[in-house]
Amino acid sequence: VAMLTGDNRPTAERIAREIGIDIVLADVLPGDKAAKIRELQGQGKRVGMVGDGINDAPALTQADVGFAIGAGTDVAIESADVVLMKSDPFDVVGAIVLSHATLRKMHQNLWWAVAYNVIAFPVAAGVFYPFTISPEVAALAMSGSSALVAVNALMLKRTRLTGIRIGPATNAVAGPQVATAQA
Repeated sequence: VAMLTGDNRPTAERIAREIGIDIVLADVLPGDKAAKIRELQGQGKRVGMVGDGINDAPALTQADVGFAIGAGTDVAIESADVVLMKSDPFDVVGAIVLSHATLRKMHQNLWWAVAYNVIAFPVAAGVFYPFTISPEVAALAMSGSSALVAVNALMLKRTRLTGIRIGPATNAVAGPQVATAQA
């Protein structure tokens, strides 16, 4: 995880220490942020950019994932992929955790649908005759399958996002390493 900022080095290093970031690129001009992000991407890193101003729009667009602060400018919000409601840098980690949980649920629901249809279609088509099911039972089973997928998706509400913190002691983030650039 790295911090890329237009702030002066002492301020940037103090903030980076507080939130547990080791790599600090300070005094970066607004026009150079997108180039620095391209450079990090050229090194094979996935880059997330957090920004709130008009000058952050090109960098937000260049980043693999752009995070705009909800109180930021309309241009930054339009350029970003994700809009954070607060100015808490740990919300970026929460957004990453939530995105991983969402992807996991999508895969679970997809595999359930595939498994259900692999079994249900041949039965409904009469492949296993004389074993058949009535249309009423088939409709009920399909409704049950759809309800199961919906309930599984609703389980995302149980994803724990509180207490997600990185700091100097641990400097660990759940999930993949993401280089984060901050305005």
